[in-house]
Amino acid sequence: MPSTAITTVELTILDDHVETRVEAVLRPAPEDGAGPHVWLTHTDVERALGFRRKPQGWCRGEICVPAAAVAQIEETSSGLLDVTAFAGLLGRPVATEPAARVLALGASAADRSAALAAGDAPDFTLPDVDGVEHSLGELRGRKVALVFWASWCGCRYDLPAWERRHAELAAQGFSVLSVAVDRRIDDAAPWIAEAAPTHPALIDVDGRVADLYQLLNVPTVVWIDEHGRIARPNDTQFATDLFRSMSGLDSEKTLAALRRWVTTGDAGVDADTVAGLTEPSTPERQRARTEAALALWLLRHGHQQAAERHFAAASELAPEDVTTWRSAMPLLGVDPMGDEYFARRSALEAAGVPIYRPLPERA
Repeated sequence: MPSTAITTVELTILDDHVETRVEAVLRPAPEDGAGPHVWLTHTDVERALGFRRKPQGWCRGEICVPAAAVAQIEETSSGLLDVTAFAGLLGRPVATEPAARVLALGASAADRSAALAAGDAPDFTLPDVDGVEHSLGELRGRKVALVFWASWCGCRYDLPAWERRHAELAAQGFSVLSVAVDRRIDDAAPWIAEAAPTHPALIDVDGRVADLYQLLNVPTVVWIDEHGRIARPNDTQFATDLFRSMSGLDSEKTLAALRRWVTTGDAGVDADTVAGLTEPSTPERQRARTEAALALWLLRHGHQQAAERHFAAASELAPEDVTTWRSAMPLLGVDPMGDEYFARRSALEAAGVPIYRPLPERA
């Protein structure tokens, strides 16, 4: 059992971006050099994480962690559970900032990978620039191009072209749903206004949907069929040729393939191929996204230096996840299209890490 030296504090728990305030007990970690572990009452475990203690173990929905596995991290006499260690049993990454009294739990790599490999497009709800929420599920019965972009990417100039594709093919049961991965609505708003979209143009300020779809860079486009199945997984697609010399990608080929899919149902890949082209997540990427989620919370609550440390940790854990570290640059006063960006980009390219990830031509 952990040391009996304890501190009781008011703590914020971020469970996959869902925030709950609890009273927690902080105890030194069983292993040297690690941060303090967070212990919660059974009631607060259920309130913050949704897990309830049952005779067979700790359960949430169909997920149950057997009682024997939890025995060493639970104190039945005091009614406390070590949620830091409990997250480890679930394969979920944890990031903490004790001075700010906050702990963040992310999704496990296994859960994120399994969700996409199953072929169903994860549903989500996000706001537009006016705060009106829209869900992917509202477009069930239509083919959807889910377009990820950002104000810090040259693909911001493509948004009007995506709107034109939406208008051209809407009568044939097609919709564009664009998602800006900016962390501030005001950064994306001018580009959305310029596009004057009639399609749902949403903003993923917390990076939650980027995580659901394992986004590594923008532009990334996912085709989703009428039944909510992924017809074409994450693909680098530009809607104009403004950056063809840099990307080597032909927007006319993309448009022709999109028209073919909308009019004939031929996405160029079958379900087995979609699964094979879906890159799984890794523990490092999920840890990086958890560090970034914590950093974003810290920044929004006035903890600038702590936020910078956790953003740096995220960048080191998963340098190939351009979306995570580049989206943080404007928040930290760094030009996302300046020298630091191009230095990082050059380092990735020198290491053989792709910046753009188009699907193979045969797909």
